[in-house]
Amino acid sequence: MFKKHLILSLLFFFSISFINAQEKFTLSGTILEAASNETLISVNIIIPDLQTGTTTNEYGFYSITLPEGTYQIIISYIGFADVVETIELTQNITKNFKLKEATENLDEVVIIENIEKLNIKKPQMSVNALSASTIKQIPVVLGEADVIKAITLLPGVTTAGEGASGFNVRGGAADQNLILLDEATIYNSSHLFGFFSVFNPDAIKDLKLYKGGIPARYGGRVSSVLDMYQKEGNSNAFHANGGIGLVSSRLLLEGPIKKEKASFLLGGRSSYAHLFLPLFDVDNKAYFYDLNTKISYKINPNNNIYLSGYFGRDVFSINDSFKNTYGNSVLNFRWNHLFSDKLFSNLSLIYSDYYYGLNLNFVEFKWDSGIKNFNLKYDFKHYLNNKIKLQYGLNSIYHAFNPGEINPSIETSGINTRKLIDKYALENAIYIDAEHNISERLTASYGLRYSSFLRLGQKELNIYENDNPIIFNEELQIYEKANPIGTESFSKSKAIKTFGNLEPRLALAYQLNDESSIKASYNRLSQYLHLLSNTSSPAPLDVWTPSGKYIKPQILDQVAIGYFQNFKDRTYSLEVESFYKKVKNRIDYIDGGDLIANDAIEQVILNGKARAYGLEMLFRKNEGRFKGWLAYTLSKSEQQTPGRTTSETGINNGNWYSTAYDKTHDISITGTYDLNPKWTISANFLLQTGQPITYPNGQYEYNGIKIPSYTNRNEYRLPTYHRLDISANYTPKPKNKKGWQSYWTFGVYNMYNRRNAASISFRQNRDTRENESVKLSIFGIVPAVSYNFKF
Repeated sequence: MFKKHLILSLLFFFSISFINAQEKFTLSGTILEAASNETLISVNIIIPDLQTGTTTNEYGFYSITLPEGTYQIIISYIGFADVVETIELTQNITKNFKLKEATENLDEVVIIENIEKLNIKKPQMSVNALSASTIKQIPVVLGEADVIKAITLLPGVTTAGEGASGFNVRGGAADQNLILLDEATIYNSSHLFGFFSVFNPDAIKDLKLYKGGIPARYGGRVSSVLDMYQKEGNSNAFHANGGIGLVSSRLLLEGPIKKEKASFLLGGRSSYAHLFLPLFDVDNKAYFYDLNTKISYKINPNNNIYLSGYFGRDVFSINDSFKNTYGNSVLNFRWNHLFSDKLFSNLSLIYSDYYYGLNLNFVEFKWDSGIKNFNLKYDFKHYLNNKIKLQYGLNSIYHAFNPGEINPSIETSGINTRKLIDKYALENAIYIDAEHNISERLTASYGLRYSSFLRLGQKELNIYENDNPIIFNEELQIYEKANPIGTESFSKSKAIKTFGNLEPRLALAYQLNDESSIKASYNRLSQYLHLLSNTSSPAPLDVWTPSGKYIKPQILDQVAIGYFQNFKDRTYSLEVESFYKKVKNRIDYIDGGDLIANDAIEQVILNGKARAYGLEMLFRKNEGRFKGWLAYTLSKSEQQTPGRTTSETGINNGNWYSTAYDKTHDISITGTYDLNPKWTISANFLLQTGQPITYPNGQYEYNGIKIPSYTNRNEYRLPTYHRLDISANYTPKPKNKKGWQSYWTFGVYNMYNRRNAASISFRQNRDTRENESVKLSIFGIVPAVSYNFKF
């Protein structure tokens, strides 16, 4: 018996040794859409025999290393037919796959293995993704599909106000969101002061919103990352799609420059409602236009280059006395290079510009301001083996701030030219990220980012006694501007102030079974740019300013834990997350602080802190004729600015107070029902706690002038916000998959005409001379219709 056990043990030992000694080979390549040759992001590549797999990166590339052998490979991507193929791996193999839309296949592919459990196993949490088709089915105001409005239907994301494109994530401010389009920073995401977003849904290929567990490759903002990529253009054949609506239209053209090698994309949108205003004797105008472009060129199997851009402008004018122009411009050149079947790289050169212009003819001057940056990024993705994948890289951004310049609008104007002092900064970062399969059930994502910020020299910088630009008047119990005791000048090559921060990131996922897991994450982020605004959403006049001698960078620490469950082969899914985050050095403003055209902004800013915590729930139905989700968020967002000394009161007497974007309850229900091949019905319902607001609680008279007194900051709230939107898509010829294809979209925003309060102001009634409150509502019921086409 002993000999038998010894022989079995030796056989087991030698078999294990043989398996470990087996030579390993790498399977790599690119996954594309068959119809357009467009690369596909986050496609699942599954090897059921080994219960392992990988996903494609932002450029459609994948790489997986396996022991020598014969394997069944499953390629799975939502909206496309699965590809199942057997591969004999006896050497390194480069293999590209082309996926067809599911509707184009007559034969259904049935997969017995549960290939979706990688979603449960991945450590990534606090991330939401929406497809372009889903976004287009969500009803929105004025009938225009809107990326920003769509993500506000997700848990932890709220609107910045009625009709505003700004958004708040987990109790953070709108300026704490990093918005990227093809890796380029977008500083203002709205058209027409929030009625539309700047993102053309026809041009968007992929969208991910990171609310927590943010990977180390991202930095510069402390609340969230909205990362979007534009399509590359069809390299097989020329196609066009667009839409004609009541107030705006869009057109997107794409096609090959050289078939299967080079392609272009060109998209444009414009509103035109202002053209009809003269018919009603209205001289006011409000319109926007934007342009999306991209050229893709495949040099050889190891090298691809891309040139992409976005340009947008808004124009708003009142008669001939006032004209406002603002918008974003970005340009990005990217080079993908494959060093080997395990090492992928991307080099990006990015230019981003946000411009704001104001022409006030009635006072005879023009105002220009903005922010520009030049960004160099070099990123690598290293597929070490099946257990560890690395991402590492560096990033350097040069910022140039134009706080404002005033010029006379006519030669006879009495206005003197005035230029606020330009500011400059250099922001650098290096990072490394690892995704590690520690065991069959436990996976981890961990990384470290080091960021540095150099506030560069400027022509003139104020000097204050004790380096204190704000003094506290103990007699009046108020903060006041300190008088400078001098100035100093620096060359642009010299750093006035330098900051450096280590930003660790960690996320863990433990798989309870094939259908459920628990996840946890921690991240620290730094933000060196600040939006000067006393509003809850970024209005175009808001000015960005860098950290420096008197303004400290914001530092965030966030932890989150969650439970994730799939039901009935992922027909249903449930995500529950709880989070807590705190921010150091969140800027606050003294009472009565002037933010616009202020060359000494440090005189009205105090450094405070913020915190937010809450519970999020997302329940989805992913398959079937009816699809949709229920999202609920219970949260609290607060800010505190205590006195710097025991004699100072601080802001709001040093007590915590609700931020302007604090919403205790936020419920959204979104659903889409395929009535038949011709009709699809969609609806969404929103219910939110009203935004915090500060009300006057009395008044006193001084020298014959009535002066209001106010409650503590944000002590009251606007009325509860709720509305119901519905829409219907009608496709006259659903079986037509070639040539001219079209569908109609009919929608009603705010179905039951709820007059939600955007703000409440207080005034004296001219007739009764009594004080009264006045509610401002932007939208009632708004019907819309648009005709959409492609060919």
